[in-house]
Amino acid sequence: MLCDESLSTVLHIDLSKKSFRTERRPELFEKYLGGAGVAIQLLHENCPKDCDPLGPENPIILAVGPLTALFPLGSKTVAMFKSPHTGNLGESHCGGRSAVALRMAGYGGIVIEGVSETPIYVAVHGNKVYFRDASSIWGLGGIVTGQILREAEAGTGFRTIMRIGPAGERLVSYACVTTETYRHFGRLGLGAVFGSKKLKSVVISGQQSLQVTDQKLYREIYEEIYENAVTSPLMKKYHDLGTAENILPLNELGGLPTRNLQEARLAQAANISGEYFAEHYLGRRLACSHCPVGCIHIAALREPDSVKPYFYKTSMISYDYEPMYALGSMLGGSDAKGLMRLMDQVEALGLDAMSTGVILAWATEAQEKGNISEKETLGLALGWGNYHAYLKAVRFIVEQPNHFYRALAQGVDRASSLYGGRDFALAMGGNEMPGYHTGPASHLGVLIGARHSHLDNAGYSVDQKILAKNLVSPRELAEALLMEEHWRQILSSLVVCFFAREIYKKDVVARALQLSGFSLDPEELIGIGKEIHREKYRFKEREGFSLGQLRIPKRILETPTLVEGWDENYLIKVMESVKEMMAS
Repeated sequence: MLCDESLSTVLHIDLSKKSFRTERRPELFEKYLGGAGVAIQLLHENCPKDCDPLGPENPIILAVGPLTALFPLGSKTVAMFKSPHTGNLGESHCGGRSAVALRMAGYGGIVIEGVSETPIYVAVHGNKVYFRDASSIWGLGGIVTGQILREAEAGTGFRTIMRIGPAGERLVSYACVTTETYRHFGRLGLGAVFGSKKLKSVVISGQQSLQVTDQKLYREIYEEIYENAVTSPLMKKYHDLGTAENILPLNELGGLPTRNLQEARLAQAANISGEYFAEHYLGRRLACSHCPVGCIHIAALREPDSVKPYFYKTSMISYDYEPMYALGSMLGGSDAKGLMRLMDQVEALGLDAMSTGVILAWATEAQEKGNISEKETLGLALGWGNYHAYLKAVRFIVEQPNHFYRALAQGVDRASSLYGGRDFALAMGGNEMPGYHTGPASHLGVLIGARHSHLDNAGYSVDQKILAKNLVSPRELAEALLMEEHWRQILSSLVVCFFAREIYKKDVVARALQLSGFSLDPEELIGIGKEIHREKYRFKEREGFSLGQLRIPKRILETPTLVEGWDENYLIKVMESVKEMMAS
């Protein structure tokens, strides 16, 4: 029995009718915990089969978990929706203050349906919901929108501001939603779903308090998790250099995708490394709510005004490994300032950085090979590392002035189906690849992953720790990937940051859950994880997904990795094993 009724309260918002209601769903949260587990059930209930991802029937589901606002690093919100980018399951996780604000407002989940006739934003302040006119901020970037709404919705309580930029308004299929300036619901196009509903922003605030069943046990577990978080070498890495620390090790391993994966090493990788940024540009570190680590790194780029002498502009730019790979090495770029300017532009427009970089990389190679010309690019020469051209290209992607840029605005699968270059179009399950070319597991992990994201099952880790020593059988690899996938369904239902996965081990999770009224042993947790994974695949297959129909980009087979002895046939056999295991 849940000891906190607010966790099982779901807020339903209808944008068409400008109305809202709440319902208690204790059975849902007791069975699936929260986060991803509850969100996939709410998606099944509220998303009609074969609905248009950009139509009024596609819901936006937001959900948090039983550890939110109670323990360190339990700071993520899960969003679920039908993705306009893949036409299938869309799932995105966001940190910042979003999860704690939602929980403090008194909800475990929010379902947003319908479409507004005119631009609006929704303000949820505890048990009150307001529908505000957003005509004056429609067209503005995320940072400016946040500044305006912070003043407009000033008040008491813990607050988050989720908002889209021009990319979401123009329905770019991989537009993201920004929160707290430096955190995002990236990947798979939640920003476009917001835009299709004329929803500029969702503001949430609350000031509820939470109860636990045992104060003594709570203090013991909290101190254990906190101590592990601040003393762990892994967490220290995230604090000191952030995920950007991965640039040099992956480059040394030959796992850093470069020039659209024509290579896996960048000769000048040191110029865009986490160490270089920390030494030359680090302006500050930030942390998500209830996190003692502070992995968010902000670069300060100080540049002279182009007109006024002795006037300078300082831009504060968030950087992480994935945007540095996608907008750096993937584009053959080693100019730190050029990279930061592009990251800043992508941020302002509200684009997913990973998809944007992979799409620009494909377009650069397509122009290099003659699939497209400057006629399609409107005069841009998309040469490797040409940040001047890339800055213009991302604006064209959002503005969509011609057929070519309209295609780029729908992703690399769409663009390559129209202009050729499928062999070097690097998308997995319709979503552009993440920044790991370590071996078969890194790519399989994305292909078979429930949300086609590199963090679904840590395939890149399997490559480095297992396959680099010995290539296991397809069945063994399938088992390893699925085992990790199942446990991560629990972490994303709690909702715990995946960076803390070595801290939130099964016994710690079981003890922490006791404080919210759950009595589950580690084996029962694994069973719940398997069921959540099956429910995600049930939705995916309902919407036309099939493991047997996945496209394997030829390029990933051509560029050597640290794992040897694998080929396309090996990948297919692993996917066949996954399919068999899922059916059993």
